[in-house]
Amino acid sequence: MTQRHTSRRLALATLASAAAAALLPLPATAQAYPTKPITMIVPFSAGGTTDILARIVGQALSTELGQSVVIDNRAGAGGNIGGQLAARAPADGYTLFMGTVGTHAINEALYKKMPFDPIKDFAPLSRVANVPNLLVAHPAQPFKTVPEMIAYAKANPGKINFGSSGSGSSIHLSGELFKSMAKVDMVHIPYKGSAPAVNDLLGNQIAIMFDNMPSAIQHVRAGKLRPIAVTTAKRSPELPDVPTIAESGVPGYEATSWFGLFAVAGTPAPIVAQLNKALVKVLNNPDVKAKIVAQGGEVVAETPEQFAAFIKAETAKWGKVVKESGASVD
Repeated sequence: MTQRHTSRRLALATLASAAAAALLPLPATAQAYPTKPITMIVPFSAGGTTDILARIVGQALSTELGQSVVIDNRAGAGGNIGGQLAARAPADGYTLFMGTVGTHAINEALYKKMPFDPIKDFAPLSRVANVPNLLVAHPAQPFKTVPEMIAYAKANPGKINFGSSGSGSSIHLSGELFKSMAKVDMVHIPYKGSAPAVNDLLGNQIAIMFDNMPSAIQHVRAGKLRPIAVTTAKRSPELPDVPTIAESGVPGYEATSWFGLFAVAGTPAPIVAQLNKALVKVLNNPDVKAKIVAQGGEVVAETPEQFAAFIKAETAKWGKVVKESGASVD
């Protein structure tokens, strides 16, 4: 065989190999992302604040990323059931988790056994919003102010029951902190999410809630629930006539909820960066911001590093609150 023929065969073989290689699937990190729908796990029931914020953000992210974002509600154990499911998902950017102050700063101190590690099992993307909690009561309850509620609780130990979205949630801890600081005896009733607790509150099956404002404000505006006080240091612009608990006879009281979006730990850095960029963009979108503000929330858009540092500080803060309140879950 001549040298010319040999060279030609080698060239053809090289072209064939290149063509075959082009047909092989690219590594996940090299493929365009996203190429299929994304699941956002929400660790509380539909209709609660976590769910409301997830749907606002999920809809905007669908438009921004060009793929649908499917909300998957997995309620129970103060958010731990959904958290465990998300932590075990593939680290490919197709499973996101709407975490809360409960799942990522409170539960580790509250539960004796955690089914996931809030720090090691997740990749922070950004906070979504800070949200005040709102102390609300059924209108049939015999108190309209914090001092009146404290007086009633002291005269009737254990008679006031307060619902929450689950043991370890900020709604629960807001109540435990109030019990400790106001020195009153109230009974905690945990639910699998804020929505079912609010339903029982609307039916006067429970007396009060320290609910996240987004899931309570509509009922306050409709006159179905009585607003007593907000849990933040300052009054809410959405309910300027409602006083703070601190100014109502419990000085120093403050409790704020927050919500943030996470990917699974180990998700490729380029995908984490892309998700953060998309999330920050939608959070700065005027329409998205207006929807969150209308629910009583304060939008927060930040880098993954800023969110991680915030979580570290919150874990220390709420760990102390849990210890001092004596709250625990077996």
